Amino acid sequence: MIRIANGQGFWGDSLEAPVNQVRRGPIDYLTLDYLAEITMSILQKQRSRDPRAGYARDFVEMIARVLPDLVERRIRVIANAGGVNPAACRDAVLGVAKRQGIDIRVATVAGDDIMDRLDQLIQRGIELRNMDTGEPLSAIRAQVQSANVYFGAFPVADALARGAQIVITGRCTDTGLAMAPMIHEFGWKADDWDKLAAGTIAGHTVECGAQCTGGNCQVDWDTIPDMADIGYPIIEAEPDGTFAITKHAGTGGRVTVASINEMGDPHEYITPDCVADFTTIHLEQTGADRVRFSGIRGRPATEFYKVSISYSAGFKAIGSLVYAWPDAYKKARAADQILRQRLERLGLRFEAMRSEFVGANGCHGIAAAEPSPEVEPQLAEVVLRFGVRSENRAAVERFTKELAPLVLNGPPVVTGLGGGRPKVEEIVAYWPALIPKHELTPVVGVWPNEN
Repeated sequence: MIRIANGQGFWGDSLEAPVNQVRRGPIDYLTLDYLAEITMSILQKQRSRDPRAGYARDFVEMIARVLPDLVERRIRVIANAGGVNPAACRDAVLGVAKRQGIDIRVATVAGDDIMDRLDQLIQRGIELRNMDTGEPLSAIRAQVQSANVYFGAFPVADALARGAQIVITGRCTDTGLAMAPMIHEFGWKADDWDKLAAGTIAGHTVECGAQCTGGNCQVDWDTIPDMADIGYPIIEAEPDGTFAITKHAGTGGRVTVASINEMGDPHEYITPDCVADFTTIHLEQTGADRVRFSGIRGRPATEFYKVSISYSAGFKAIGSLVYAWPDAYKKARAADQILRQRLERLGLRFEAMRSEFVGANGCHGIAAAEPSPEVEPQLAEVVLRFGVRSENRAAVERFTKELAPLVLNGPPVVTGLGGGRPKVEEIVAYWPALIPKHELTPVVGVWPNEN
């Protein structure tokens, strides 16, 4: 049995979670998931301004804090912190180790970035059609900001087999980070579909960090103990594909079938490594803060990798005004209509205009019922959030100058202009596509060199 801990569910998750995973109990591996679709475009922009950037710097800072512990406890780390620049992330980690006088072997898994190959691929007839709309990538080629293929677990397992103590990947499946140690330790083969499906589901369960140990849990959330010190998940994996999810003793949170079961049950969870059937999962509460998974079935992998492409899709701006009692909701609705009328009279046109009334129906929008006549007068304050979207940056910029005047030339008792004048932001949209696997080869390197 091996213990694989997850210490990061996204870039911006708890800075203390990975440190606690290392120091508060025994583990063999620490996995850290930093990347989302929008993150890749952010990192690409950073690298365009500075060739040494383009990776999750939080990861390097974390390694600096725990590197002596990792070496002493013989814990190996796997992270997709490399973003669009795994080599720079590797160099930063090796720099930390050198400054601390610690010898460490660091591997990178690269080859996922196909930004420089897009034109060549399109010319050869690989259209990278949008999986949702069917449009070819050529329709928005000039707007593309990043393009990365999702590799699976086997390149990471290869890096582990070559002695890497820290493995840094670019775009890798979230599930692959946790499954790679199982492939490495247990000798799973590329056609062990049921075992690979089990590893995939284990990785999927823990990829969002504390969400499976009581965080963001809809079931009896107010009874979950000590969420201020919530423990992050640990997979206890066995060679036959069965595994349990638990957490370090003495930490807050809760691991129950209810907290685990919120992930749903699709028949086909497709990854580069296999197709996992979530409907075959059998969950059993086998002790306090321990849920065992068994019975998982899988099917052969497809012949494609998924490609995550981001592209520029115009501009947006969002601002807010806070209206106070009495008649807070009535004032906010009036301000909404006044603003719309003024934008129309200015001749401004937008692809979308959205408003919501936080405090009355902001979370659920049009799906929420209007406050009843008895409730509406009791609303102490309502926030009007208003946003616009357009390909025309000038139109969005002009909108940003129309919100503040409502403080004095609109309905009364505005108690706040949330965040000041809205800022124009570029919209980064997501383009999912497929590419034949034979077009890509993961590139695994280990430093210091194996020779």
